[in-house]
Amino acid sequence: MLTAEELRRYQRHLSLPGFGKAAQERLKAGTVMVVGAGGLGCPALLYLAAAGVGRIVIVDPDTVDTSNLQRQVLYTEGDVGQPKAEVAARRLRDLNGFVDVAAVTERLRRENALALMGACDVVIDGSDNFATRYLVNDACVMADRPFVYGAIQGFEGQLSVFNWRGGPTYRCLFPEPPPPGFAPNCAEAGVLGVLPGIVGTWQAGEAIKVLTGVGEPLSGKLLLWNALTMNVQTIGLAVDPQSRAIRDLPADVGPAACSSADWEIDAAELRRLIGTGPVQLLDVREDWERQVDAIHPSLHIPLGMLELASAEELLADLQANQPTVVYCAAGVRSLHAVSILREAFGLRLAQSLRGGMHAWHAGE
Repeated sequence: MLTAEELRRYQRHLSLPGFGKAAQERLKAGTVMVVGAGGLGCPALLYLAAAGVGRIVIVDPDTVDTSNLQRQVLYTEGDVGQPKAEVAARRLRDLNGFVDVAAVTERLRRENALALMGACDVVIDGSDNFATRYLVNDACVMADRPFVYGAIQGFEGQLSVFNWRGGPTYRCLFPEPPPPGFAPNCAEAGVLGVLPGIVGTWQAGEAIKVLTGVGEPLSGKLLLWNALTMNVQTIGLAVDPQSRAIRDLPADVGPAACSSADWEIDAAELRRLIGTGPVQLLDVREDWERQVDAIHPSLHIPLGMLELASAEELLADLQANQPTVVYCAAGVRSLHAVSILREAFGLRLAQSLRGGMHAWHAGE
């Protein structure tokens, strides 16, 4: 039952035709898990807490970075370096003392996914990599939990509700993970700051509909939105029975799980190589990124230039019989560059710095 203070707090909900006290009590009884307290997770968390969801579980292993502040509105400059899940949990408790908030500062992985999914009513996927997204989907299928999907890139966003009452799953839309370097994340491609704020808020709205039974969740449909044109499309999704034939979870759940392991090198190993012998370093970021920081000495050729006819001349100083390590911001563009170097220019020893400059600085 709602207390007198809760009745005062949620009066705009209680007076809303079609919502009312019964829906608010279902919110209070519900548990939502949000995977990723980043660009999508921050607005979703704020509105879930404000709405009065009884229990919120935040799963995120990362710490706040200065580059997050452009869009991740739960954090301030003073939070840089602190665990996102813990900072977010404190903010939500300050916002609504009636909400129970739990912070999980470890990565969602095979070993903990089913237990976490089984303890909630609905999952919001705010992750930024395919490995976690497929793990969320598969664990939700095995635990029979719905999840609200959101994705952003550049000026575009996507939204859907998967695994709700026999509806399509994420694998009905994308049966298998894409190849390495297929799609850059926000660190690589950039994102308009307000975009995740809008899509994340929509995710909170869909979770509220699932919990309360009010309205029609976006199940069996995929919403596509372009912020530049304000064009919104909704396309239908068919159910693939094979998408539910999941008996086990994937073994690799880190951000690089969809990558080819022999094409990558981690920051610690690169430091060891630099200390023991000659290593050819290639920076494929844009000029402005290199002005912020770089690993010196290194050759600088933006990724787009590697696909031009003049690339062979630019790469003339690189020796095919020496190790070549390519780096970017987060390790996505560099994987694509390694594919080009190996296949088009015969640099078979080329590898990508896993995690890019983010991982390089984390190891300092």
